[in-house]
Amino acid sequence: MTQALLKKELLYQDELPGNCHWSFKMKRGTLLRLIDTEGGANVAALFYNSDNALERYNMADTLKAQHTFYLTKGHVCYSDMGRVLCSIVDDTCGWHDTVCGTSNAKMVIDKYGEARYQEYRNDYHRNGVDSFLIELGKYGLGKKDLVANVNFFSKVAVDEQGAMKFDPSNAKPGAYVDLRFEMDCIVLLHTCPHPLDPLPQYAPKPIRYELFRTEPAAQDDLCRTSCAENQRGFQNTELYNLTC
Repeated sequence: MTQALLKKELLYQDELPGNCHWSFKMKRGTLLRLIDTEGGANVAALFYNSDNALERYNMADTLKAQHTFYLTKGHVCYSDMGRVLCSIVDDTCGWHDTVCGTSNAKMVIDKYGEARYQEYRNDYHRNGVDSFLIELGKYGLGKKDLVANVNFFSKVAVDEQGAMKFDPSNAKPGAYVDLRFEMDCIVLLHTCPHPLDPLPQYAPKPIRYELFRTEPAAQDDLCRTSCAENQRGFQNTELYNLTC
């Protein structure tokens, strides 16, 4: 997929400020580009089958099937039913965290102090769990539907002692990741700080997102052929799309 083709088929674009949350539906055959405009962004994301929200992103199956700890170009996001929700078809960042989850109210207060809406209005300190729950509520979903998420642009590696270390240099200005949707999905996003971000101040960064029309995965598509399990995952997904 060339840059020129993407620019011709741009459907929509907008910005999501730091410390915000949003959600929308992505149709099969569309592509979502997330852009770290300033550098240092964290974009927490969750994916649900928009026709049956009981099917949703499964972190454990995604990592196990592809023998990886993080996500980048050539990887896919699996549902808990062995189908491919979306594929990472391009990525200039190179590492997206899959295991650290998202922040909650206590974590934010303990780390940054309390900044309530009553005093700070829209600049109050949001947290990841509540941000996801607000967006889930728009689709009749709730706390029981909250699962482990992806943190795009955030890198967390493990040292020789087994401790997880956040890499602040990973998210660079202008970096982007392209997600091609293989099923109709509900997409939840928030831009609250990563739980392991070492910055002492609450200073989440904005992102830009762009929606494109795109072609389905070819038989020699990198995401399809990167491992045998992905080939089976695409077959399961294509069968589902024929009958839904």
